Amino acid sequence: MTLMPDVTTPVTVRPAAPRIPPSTWAVVLAACTGQFLVVLDVSVVNVALPSMRADLGLSAAALQWVVNAYSIAFAGFMLLGGRAADIYGRKLMFLVGLGLFTAASLAGGLAQEGWQLLAARAAQGLGAAVLAPATLTILTAAVPEGPARTKAIGTWMAVGAGGGAAGGLIGGVLTDALSWRWVLLINVPIGALVLIAAALRITEGRAGDRRRIDLLGAVLVTAGLASVAYGVVQTEAEGWTAAATLVPLLSGAALLTTFVAVEARTAVPLVPLRVFTVRAVSSANVSMLLMGSATFSMWYFMTVYAQNVLGYTPLQAGLALMPTSAAVVIGSKLAPRIMARTGAKHLAVAGVLTAAAGFGWQSTMGVDGSYLTAICLPGVLMMAGAGLASTPLATLATSGAAPGDAGLVSGLVNTSRTMGGALGLAVLSTVAAARTAGSGDAADITAGYAMAFRTASGVLLAGVVLMLLWLPNHRAPRSEDGVPAKG
Repeated sequence: MTLMPDVTTPVTVRPAAPRIPPSTWAVVLAACTGQFLVVLDVSVVNVALPSMRADLGLSAAALQWVVNAYSIAFAGFMLLGGRAADIYGRKLMFLVGLGLFTAASLAGGLAQEGWQLLAARAAQGLGAAVLAPATLTILTAAVPEGPARTKAIGTWMAVGAGGGAAGGLIGGVLTDALSWRWVLLINVPIGALVLIAAALRITEGRAGDRRRIDLLGAVLVTAGLASVAYGVVQTEAEGWTAAATLVPLLSGAALLTTFVAVEARTAVPLVPLRVFTVRAVSSANVSMLLMGSATFSMWYFMTVYAQNVLGYTPLQAGLALMPTSAAVVIGSKLAPRIMARTGAKHLAVAGVLTAAAGFGWQSTMGVDGSYLTAICLPGVLMMAGAGLASTPLATLATSGAAPGDAGLVSGLVNTSRTMGGALGLAVLSTVAAARTAGSGDAADITAGYAMAFRTASGVLLAGVVLMLLWLPNHRAPRSEDGVPAKG
């Protein structure tokens, strides 16, 4: 096992500034493109939902599952995808995941019935669950630990953040210019090109042996996470005390408890519980879950506020969030250099505090809010903070993992962020609905959105307290010119 070095105190060395060779950048580009597609498809369908409903005759409940089928399958199978990358090879799993994702995108774009679209979205989520952990594993395998890897992870984070941020704009443009089908079909030519590039440029590698996957553990954790996510999704329509909510929530909790018991006893577990004894891994993943629960919901509430209250069209709403999209990308790109001076923990805390300030500002929104103060500036604060915090949290999690657990920890990072987002959106939607109390008045709707933002700000502040108490003090070493150096 490779222990995380003690780099709390900066050291002075004289290496050259970190540079990633062009051949390695080709691998990084393929990994980042795969991550972009995965994150993009969480949100790109949102503005196309009305067109999908009209074209395929979907019910309101079925329309909701166009989004949830992808998110739940994605989050539920991601741990399996991470372990598969360790055992069967990162290149193979990257190709399998991207191939399934691309084929499912084609099937969804050509769907003629509602059930076909929902099945395709679930298959997309499964492909994404295999693909996403492999992207980070490929990246960390291609770039040695140190400043170059931190730079590459920052790029990976920025591209992923950009995919989520660009979803509304890309979906609006494609729906208005072509049709809703192209929010899915656009993945096909991109996926095909990346498949060819990955087959030619990525080298195979695996950190674990060829042992069999813990299928029982995979089934238990997937079913448990999916059941909990389904139960939370039901709260908006059924409430927290309805049987339709309590049964899946309690069933999910029972399945996850059984999963922990099985993993503690099986000889070859899907998730070795020892990884959670590493402080960096456990604390960074919990922090990522809390941050994702708030920041993921931001895109949804900002979009519906712009359209339902301020009267923006879908395309105008996407354009209005462009500065916010730029902020999260810039924050992710700046994070590695700032982290060399502040340390990962301090930057993560500062980033989440910045995001919390943005959420607090957004909670002052009104019916007649101006673009600058009701959308642009608070949105920039929220997402700049998220971008600054994501890279140090991912770096802490992956640097604390043994080589044989690289794919697993990559899957945990993505699972924490995605599950946090799915659960957070469902909970915050319930908070907003409770404040609105079924009213269609713009002032009441706005008050509901504002309550959701206040709640999210509270969650982020709680996350700051947790990070101050739990995250390790991990500082990247640096050279005299302030550029991180390999430690």
